[in-house]
Amino acid sequence: MPRLKTRYKEEVAPALMKKFEYKSVMQIPRLEKIVINVGCGDARDNMKAIEAVVKDITAITGQKAVVTKARKSVANFKLREGMPCGVKVTLRQDKMWEFLDRLLNVALPRVRDFRGISANSFDGRGNYALGLKEQLIFPEIEYDKIEKIRGMDIVICTTAQTDEEARELLAQLGAPFVQA
Repeated sequence: MPRLKTRYKEEVAPALMKKFEYKSVMQIPRLEKIVINVGCGDARDNMKAIEAVVKDITAITGQKAVVTKARKSVANFKLREGMPCGVKVTLRQDKMWEFLDRLLNVALPRVRDFRGISANSFDGRGNYALGLKEQLIFPEIEYDKIEKIRGMDIVICTTAQTDEEARELLAQLGAPFVQA
């Protein structure tokens, strides 16, 4: 069982139950899924770019990435409907816990001048969005083997009803929020 999942069951869930005074254990917020998305605008000119992004994201998450295609044609971006324009992965269960553990304890501390993550990036329904500027912060990526530095969006979906509950859940799991 992943280390973070064990910690959630033994420490975090009882602490949340006590703090928010839930009547049922089913009310305790938990992680539902983590979605990682990488936009790849230069894929229209270079089809190898998508393959490189898929390879990187698969190495980072341990799960095969899916190529996303454009839903609409946009003339200003020289984009046609159905053209590949990005890559995404949805992690659940043990892979989700392993990825979150690596993100919080290995990858984020490797960011240059890292002071913490914003506590204001919640969507109002208990989901947290985080943007990274480069994939190099993950130890699975070798600097010499990448063709271009790319950013990614990471969305952590929880079952929390409010942002306060979700913030407390992530803080208990070890998310390094910036002190305001």
